[in-house]
Amino acid sequence: MTWQWIGLTIFSLTLLPAGLAMAAGWTPARLSARPTPVRAYGWAILALYAAAPLNAIPRLTGASPQVSLALTAVAGVVAVAGCLSAALSSLRRGRDSTP
Repeated sequence: MTWQWIGLTIFSLTLLPAGLAMAAGWTPARLSARPTPVRAYGWAILALYAAAPLNAIPRLTGASPQVSLALTAVAGVVAVAGCLSAALSSLRRGRDSTP
């Protein structure tokens, strides 16, 4: 249970601020030279972050195994949806920029 608290803390300190900033439109210095869909990447990071609490909180609160499994499945769907949206946005941006 200690590792779940540690993982949740690390994800909250790293992915949450970065995802919120990028979803709001802030562009990191490494990405500012490239025409990348920063907002889509921000939402993808937030979707990946959402997987951590959806997986850890039910286990930490002692929820039943069925609830934990259901929320872990939801976390996986949210994470995949975020990654797909970033990939599709990146493909759409690449197609729009080619002559």
